[in-house]
Amino acid sequence: MSPAKYSRRDFLQTSALGIAAVFFASSFTRAFDFSDKPYFKLKPIGRSLELDGYYIWCSSPIWGEDGKVHLFYSRWKKEKGMGGWLSGSEICRAEANSPFDKFEHKQVILSPRGEGFWDATTCHNPLIKKVDDQYYLFFMGNSNGKTNTKRIGLATSKSLDGEWARPDQPLLLPGEEGAWDDHCTTNPAFEKGNDGKYWLFYKSWNTKEYETQKGTVRGNRKYGLAKALKPEGPYMKVSENPVIDFSSLPNNAQLEDAFIWKQNGKFHMVARDMGFYNHEYGLHLTTKDGIKWTQPEVAYLDLKQYVTEPEPPKHLKRFGRLERPMILMSKDGKRPQFLFGATQGGKFETSTTFVFEILKRYVSGWNFSELCQS
Repeated sequence: MSPAKYSRRDFLQTSALGIAAVFFASSFTRAFDFSDKPYFKLKPIGRSLELDGYYIWCSSPIWGEDGKVHLFYSRWKKEKGMGGWLSGSEICRAEANSPFDKFEHKQVILSPRGEGFWDATTCHNPLIKKVDDQYYLFFMGNSNGKTNTKRIGLATSKSLDGEWARPDQPLLLPGEEGAWDDHCTTNPAFEKGNDGKYWLFYKSWNTKEYETQKGTVRGNRKYGLAKALKPEGPYMKVSENPVIDFSSLPNNAQLEDAFIWKQNGKFHMVARDMGFYNHEYGLHLTTKDGIKWTQPEVAYLDLKQYVTEPEPPKHLKRFGRLERPMILMSKDGKRPQFLFGATQGGKFETSTTFVFEILKRYVSGWNFSELCQS
């Protein structure tokens, strides 16, 4: 039994802690409330990148050799509305002297290439990484302005402000028809594993479920893992099954926007909650092998717990939620130091980058994987 896929039977095995009985009577959040002590203790820095006429999303930071913070982010024109990311996003780079300063837009890195290309209609989900002397920019593109052609790609460069080699083909393709991941590949998360291989985590879901389910959230988003001997691939999926799967839980629980980092031999994930606790929190999970994950704990709370802002116009229905969480490690790479995210609002009534300083990390006192072993 993989601890990443939780069944009703698995939850009942934890009844000695009094969790399951309450869980099935109400919600897990009320049964075991972590809201008073999330994994991250955060100090808000604020909206660090706002652009007139644009929505901003997907803020991926990295320390530059110049000592500055370089931010790879996605943006699309305001007139397209919140959904414009799917059919008109481009990936850009901004700079700031430190995470405490405002970021300034510098250049467009990747734009949709038009008819005939796999990334014809959007470029989104940037994730910037450095391995040895090469920069790797993982991203998502699509070819028809819809979710079913979303594919993960990889651009490379020797410098953050230099020329980027554009991929002719996607880096990772969906599964065969009927597979859990037959719809798309998106939301890349990347780290070098303890096995010496390069790990690429990706989000996907099943097309039939997505097309036939009803409700505000259709389909169930899960995470898979592919590995390669080199950062540029080729990548091979480790299993036909996802490594993180909440689909057996109530309320169509799922997660998205995963970011992975390595610390003291363990791998950590921060992601956006989509029904495990609610749709406002961040989640924190850990693993040693990339396959067996601990039960999610609350990583951070809804934005309203940290800052007070005026209520936005009605078209910003997701106001108060921090999405696309990304970590900027300390310069020595040893600890998470800043949390970057995207959130609706700001002076231009669109969406912006929002930055927190990480003051402290709390260690959970229990491990769901161990509790479920029978």
